[in-house]
Amino acid sequence: MPSRPMQRMLLNAIVLLAPWSMGWGQVAAPEPGASAASTASTASTASTASTQAQDAAQASFDRSINDGGNWYFSWGFSRQQYAPSDIHVSQPGLGNDFTVHQASATDFAPSLEDTIKSTLNLELTNPQENVRIGKFLNPEKTFAVEFSIDHSKYNTDIGQSARVSGTINNAPVDGNTVLSDQYFNYALHNGLNHLMVNAVWLHHLSGAQQQPGHLQSISRAGAGILLPHAENTIFGKENQVGPKSEKICCGSGDWWQINGWTAGVEVGVRYTVYKSIYLELTQKFAYGVLRNVPVYQGSADQTIWMSEQVLSTGFRF
Repeated sequence: MPSRPMQRMLLNAIVLLAPWSMGWGQVAAPEPGASAASTASTASTASTASTQAQDAAQASFDRSINDGGNWYFSWGFSRQQYAPSDIHVSQPGLGNDFTVHQASATDFAPSLEDTIKSTLNLELTNPQENVRIGKFLNPEKTFAVEFSIDHSKYNTDIGQSARVSGTINNAPVDGNTVLSDQYFNYALHNGLNHLMVNAVWLHHLSGAQQQPGHLQSISRAGAGILLPHAENTIFGKENQVGPKSEKICCGSGDWWQINGWTAGVEVGVRYTVYKSIYLELTQKFAYGVLRNVPVYQGSADQTIWMSEQVLSTGFRF
């Protein structure tokens, strides 16, 4: 048993160490609620950071879409070639229901002088023009949706020999006939208009992106309506649809009429010349179905395969 002086020393030591041991206990054993609060705070911080990252990404995308250069417009000229096609003509009041088989046709390219004159006079439907207007739908500007107009022209070749079968003047016919100006002159001259909505893809080939010297491949696929203006003379009878200044579009008897549908694909290259200005050279293939094309006291039906080369200039804005 310790002596009395030793007992007094132990008591003094316990009194001195008691406050320190209580502090250690508080640090080593925090309240249960403190741990839960810390975990909740960490989760809240992580959630806020994730939301901010998503908002930043969305803002970046919105800026990219809304910044300049996401729209484009082009205007150009073209040449067309057509596969031979069957043209079916129905004129019930005249006793005519016949088909011209494998009729050949060509476009009508104006001279350079006429093209320049028409352009300066803003007579933009005289040449074989092509219009494209589109909007990019991704930040990289490699995918777009566009509206296009191909003001092509179609004229059956005068002087060709073609097989004609069916009924003319209520009498059966089946034989080769020379298609003259008066016998069968069939034209969609002003013109065979393809109005289409296209999906457009661009692919980088060379040069700095969206800078002078940038070369891209371009491809299109789309469909739409055919809006022709028919000019034809069959057996000496000329079709009349009224003056252009009075009835323009798009009903029966108007200058331009909705007479069918079209679908096509187009491939080529786009070259940036200066800042947002570019040149484009493409090859297009289109298939069209024409119904109820007006002729004298009747209508004509046909299908058309068209090959078209387009050279245009455009700009992004």
